[in-house]
Amino acid sequence: MGIHASSVSVMPGVGLPNRDAQHATIAKFIQNELDAEREKVALLHQQGSQQAELLREQGAQQFELLRQQQVAAGGSMHSRGLETLKIDISKYRGSKKLPLRWFVELDDAIRARRIDDGDMQAVLAQSNPAGRAKIIIPPGLSRTTHMRLGRWSPQVAARQTFEPPRAEFRARTELLKLKQGKRDVHAYAQHIRHLTSC
Repeated sequence: MGIHASSVSVMPGVGLPNRDAQHATIAKFIQNELDAEREKVALLHQQGSQQAELLREQGAQQFELLRQQQVAAGGSMHSRGLETLKIDISKYRGSKKLPLRWFVELDDAIRARRIDDGDMQAVLAQSNPAGRAKIIIPPGLSRTTHMRLGRWSPQVAARQTFEPPRAEFRARTELLKLKQGKRDVHAYAQHIRHLTSC
């Protein structure tokens, strides 16, 4: 857009009467250049707006196509969050140690399968014994025999079924020894860690 002296110079044979005429010619030339540049900018802006609109339309079409494919595949985006998982539970073999790991697996499986009914939870607990535990489980393990504070818990039912007699008494005795200072806190914590890792 620079002005060269050659473009402003007067052609031979044509003379400008004064400096004002030369300035007017230069101003007219600059104005024409500015108008041309403004037209280019307006054209670029128009093309950019058209391309942005085209990209928006393509994005909307792709989103709609993806949604239709998900619906055709058997579910919408929101229904996938409501599906349940089936988590396998290891078989409880009826060992004398407290089966805390098995209880945790059972609880996770119940949550993953979204089982709210107490009887179904008991059935799931009954379906996973093996070995000696099959002999221990009473056939009448039901919701009515294991009420506790108005709310049935499959952990309570399973503990009552699988734990050796007076296990609760032993746990209370250990805690009492700890409170009286007859047992070391570190040793008690190690004992609890050992029980939870079984």
